[in-house]
Amino acid sequence: MGLIKYLQETQAELKFVKWPTQRQTIVYTALVIIISIVTAVYLGVFDAFFTSGLQKVTEQNTQNIAPYTFNVEDITTTSASTSTATTTNNN
Repeated sequence: MGLIKYLQETQAELKFVKWPTQRQTIVYTALVIIISIVTAVYLGVFDAFFTSGLQKVTEQNTQNIAPYTFNVEDITTTSASTSTATTTNNN
């Protein structure tokens, strides 16, 4: 029966709440939407700025680095010899 009492007390407390007027609700809602849009644009501009700057820095660094190439056969040969050595050590 504690839940019923809680709900009755909550309903009684809600009678004392001063609810905002319709005009206040509209103004506050518009204010939240405007601030959200301004924040999104602000963060989007900085994101684009830092992304383009980072791309320029990484493009400059990658042009000076020679590409690394490897032979697939070397990797499979090394793996096979390692597994063979492991089995011979176990026997």
